[in-house]
Amino acid sequence: MEPDTASDNTSLDDKTEDYCENPTRDALTEGIMSLLKPTVDQLDERVRATRISQIELRQQIDSLTEELMKINEALQCPLELEAYVDKLVCAKRKVVVVSNILQKTQERLNKILEAVEKETNKRKALLDRSSMYHSATIKTETDESVSGASNIPDTSQ
Repeated sequence: MEPDTASDNTSLDDKTEDYCENPTRDALTEGIMSLLKPTVDQLDERVRATRISQIELRQQIDSLTEELMKINEALQCPLELEAYVDKLVCAKRKVVVVSNILQKTQERLNKILEAVEKETNKRKALLDRSSMYHSATIKTETDESVSGASNIPDTSQ
């Protein structure tokens, strides 16, 4: 490829005009956005609610573990509560793992949502620039045709 054609291929003016002239693509983009955004928002809210319930569950497991240890120390009887305490500790670990997974999932969802909004804003900015360019071009052409008509001398006198 020649160096001159390579620089022409990266021209923003050439690409902007082609990019913004496709109403089907714009309609498709808006349609996909209107479908995805509510779903992502709803999923994000549900993940947030699940994380809150996971935190509450972890706190309850901690308090129950402490109570069982106090009972075990106070009774000093042959009952073996250590197995139950171990099960609670194991359940707590699982809750922590699930909570971490949910947190990472929520972070990924937030990044996806930010990327979608950024892409939408970029496309809207390109559309705005394109419409301003086209309206300025039409106005210039109209001004030129009007001024060209007024420069013709009036020979009817």
